[in-house]
Amino acid sequence: MHVLIINPNMRMALTAELVEQLTPFVADLGLDVIGTTATFGHDYIASEASYVMAAHAVLDAWHLHLLQHGQPKAVLVACFGDPGVWALREMTSVPVIGLAEASMKEARAIGPFGIVTGGAAWGPMLERLARGWDMNGPAGLQRVLTVEAHGGELAADPAQGVSSLNQAVTDILAEGPPLSAVILGGAALGGWARELPAGQGTVLIDSVEAGGRWLAGAVA
Repeated sequence: MHVLIINPNMRMALTAELVEQLTPFVADLGLDVIGTTATFGHDYIASEASYVMAAHAVLDAWHLHLLQHGQPKAVLVACFGDPGVWALREMTSVPVIGLAEASMKEARAIGPFGIVTGGAAWGPMLERLARGWDMNGPAGLQRVLTVEAHGGELAADPAQGVSSLNQAVTDILAEGPPLSAVILGGAALGGWARELPAGQGTVLIDSVEAGGRWLAGAVA
């Protein structure tokens, strides 16, 4: 009785952190959280090329997990970009989602939203994903603001990372029409949303915590 967290980044330390953060969401349901790490690809996904390789690594991690542990109750792909999610859904009947889709669904239920994340390449990539999920429009994604450093680089210097993201949240709220929610996206940034005041009337959504809430709902 377990749920599976697939980390498409080749960072075992990040996998351990994600398991620790996500366990409280399903522990009361009697489920263990098992994390697995990509065995090939990139240290952190921050480009189209690394994204494609990560999708392949997710499917490889799924097959290895089945051999070692059997089928989980649900799968969370712990990347804010969801590589391999659609292919994995094709291969299994258990619920599967990624951090981006989980947090966008949560944000859209609140109202018009924006995204703040690390890595310039993610801007057009996330906008493309939102269009594919029909998450744009007046009540959906309004804008994406990226900082230059990707999530792994932000996590390497937390003080500077929090400062950069705090400024980004301030900027995205000031750029255009009001936002009901802002997503802080990134597997390495789980828990950071608590450090970033979003302003009155705006909900700041942590993508890792959104993934945890989805897991709890999927297996409840």
